Amino acid sequence: MVNSKKIGILALQGDVSEHINATKKAANNLGLECEIIEVRTREQITGLDAIIIPGGESTVLQKLCERAGIFEDIKKIKNIFGTCAGTIMLAKNIHNKEPEQKTLELMEIEVDRNAYGRQADSFEKNIETVLGSMHGVFIRAPKIRSIKENVRVLAKNENEIIACEQKNNGNYYLVTTFHPELTTTQFHEHFLQNL
Repeated sequence: MVNSKKIGILALQGDVSEHINATKKAANNLGLECEIIEVRTREQITGLDAIIIPGGESTVLQKLCERAGIFEDIKKIKNIFGTCAGTIMLAKNIHNKEPEQKTLELMEIEVDRNAYGRQADSFEKNIETVLGSMHGVFIRAPKIRSIKENVRVLAKNENEIIACEQKNNGNYYLVTTFHPELTTTQFHEHFLQNL
């Protein structure tokens, strides 16, 4: 057994319990020791090896993080996995952003928020990724419009990038525009293997 990792799940909105379950299963599948905690306060963010930012509404997520006093603290975490709204939170640039909207500006990607339209335009489909085939659930999903050369594409939906990762100065960032926590542990396993 390797040293235990402390993984936070940002628990302000979104699929918190689904991410907890997927992370537990992924750690179990890999034979890793992980302490998984729900993060709502600055005290809970201290000493994390990684954090997962679930989907939700990106502007609300930003405001909730600021209200909890953890927005700047999240930037200091070396390993971050963002799904859907979490992808927007990690992006350096956003199209169609709200006035006052801020992101963590950690990942060299440009994202179009709500690019697939409203909740009614959500969809599911089987997708191919470098981690294998899986079922993708897209709920008011953003689109990754462009990436810099140091970002590696992990999955596409036709010509659209739907998952990518970036390693930078000992930091590791992983994003998906869909919700892998609803259907698979493959991305959670990939994230844990890169810690």
